[in-house]
Amino acid sequence: MGEFKLKKGYDIPILGEAELVLKEFSNPDKVAILPYEFRGIKPRLKVQVGDMVKVGTPLCEDKEIQEIKFVSPVSGKVIEINRGERRLLMEIVVENDKKYTKENFKFKPSGNISKLTRENITNALLESGLWPYIIQRPFAKVANPQDVPRDIFISAFNTAPIAPEVDFLLEGKGKQFQKGIDILGALTEGTVHLSLQRKGNNSGNVLEEVTGVEKHYFSGPHPAGNVGVQIHHIAPVNQGDIVWTIKPEAVALIGELFETGAYPNERIVALCGSSLKERYYIKTIAGAKIKEIIPDENINDDEARYISGDVLTGIKLNENGYLGFNNCLLTVIPEGKKKRRLLGYFRTGIDMSSFSKTFLSSWISSKKKKWKLDTLAYGGQRAFIQTGVYEKVMPMDILPSILAKSILAEDIEEMEGLGIMELAEEDVALCTYVCPSKMDFGSILRQGFDLIEKEG
Repeated sequence: MGEFKLKKGYDIPILGEAELVLKEFSNPDKVAILPYEFRGIKPRLKVQVGDMVKVGTPLCEDKEIQEIKFVSPVSGKVIEINRGERRLLMEIVVENDKKYTKENFKFKPSGNISKLTRENITNALLESGLWPYIIQRPFAKVANPQDVPRDIFISAFNTAPIAPEVDFLLEGKGKQFQKGIDILGALTEGTVHLSLQRKGNNSGNVLEEVTGVEKHYFSGPHPAGNVGVQIHHIAPVNQGDIVWTIKPEAVALIGELFETGAYPNERIVALCGSSLKERYYIKTIAGAKIKEIIPDENINDDEARYISGDVLTGIKLNENGYLGFNNCLLTVIPEGKKKRRLLGYFRTGIDMSSFSKTFLSSWISSKKKKWKLDTLAYGGQRAFIQTGVYEKVMPMDILPSILAKSILAEDIEEMEGLGIMELAEEDVALCTYVCPSKMDFGSILRQGFDLIEKEG
C-alpha cells in the first residue's frame, strides 16, 4: 500500500456536475456500436443490413485478432451500417425489439473462480464481447489476449472535469466488483493495483472492503485520478513491459458476466454539462442513442456540443449520435460563438476563467466559483512557446513540450527516452487545455505511437 500526495495539476472550474439521483430505466429504440473508437482495432463486419441479432451476437471483429469481437447490446434488426472517410466503419446501428433475447455462450457461470484457468477466463471475455474493456500500456489500445501483463491497474476514482462519482456507479454492485477482481487476478502473474482517493475519503464499502488487490491512496488535483499517473508513481512501465488497465465499472460488468453467463448490457450514465437544465444519472442500454437519453426540452442552449466522455478526452458527437462503449458519462456544453470580441486584448476578463491568472476574474472571484465554459479555444495554433506552463499540470517526470517536439521530428529514440511509453491521451489533456500555442497534445502523442508501431 502506498499514499501519494500530488501537487501538480489543475481542476478546471467548469459548471455542470450531475446530482446523485438515479432516474428510471431508459429503453432506447436504437443502439449502436462505434468501431472507430477502439484503438488498435481494424474492424471487419460480421453482419449485414437486415440481419437479425440477439444480445451478445458479434457485429464485427478485429481483422488481426479475430477472437476480439464487438457484440450487440440488444436483440433486433441491423438497420444501418455507416462509414466515414476512406470507408472507415463508423456505426453499426441495431433497432431494438425490446425482447432482449440473449445468445447462449459456450461458457457457463462459475461460482468457484479458483477452478477457472487463464484460458477459460480469456475465452469467456472474448466470446462475450467484454474483452475490449481491457486496455494495455504502452500505446493505450485494446489489449492482446495472448499477452500476460506484468500488472493490472484500476483507478477507482475520477478527477476529470464534472466526472461521475465512481461510488455511485458501483452502488449495490459489491459482489460483482469483487468477482471481477478475482477474475482479473487470474489473468496476471503480477499484482492487481487498486487506486483510491486519499484514506478516509471513500464512502463506498465496495471499494474499501475489496480483497485480492494492492490498494494505493492518491490525493491532489486532476489528473491524480488518471490511471497513467498512478502507474507512473506505483510501478512505471519500463522498456518491454506490458501492463493492463480497466475502469472500475467494467470490473463489475466482468463479475456480472461470470455470475449470470449473459452479456451485461445495462449501463448507468451520468448526464453532465452546463447546457443541460437537469443533470442526473440514468440507467440505459450500452450504445443508446443520445436523443433518447437527453430530450430536446432538457437543453439550455441554441447550439450545444454532445461529448461521449469528459470535456478533455471525450469524443465529439452530433445530436443524433450514440453513447460510446467505454463511457459512463455524457457531457453537453455550449458551442462557442465564433465571433471576435471588441477590444478583446484590452478586456479585463471579469467574466472568464483563466489558468494563467491573466484575467481579473482569477483575482477577484472565489476559488470555488464554477464557470459555464464553452468550446472556443480563444486563439489560433502557433509555434511552441516555452513558458513552463505544461510542467505545472503534469505530475509525472516527463517534459511534455520536449516530448511533443521529438514526436513532430519523428525521433523515435528520443521520444522513447522522454517517456512516451508511459502515456495515453488523457495524461496530456491538461497540457492541451493550458497550452498558449493551442497545440493538441493528444493527437501529437497518438502520432508518435503510430510511428513507433509502424517502425516496429
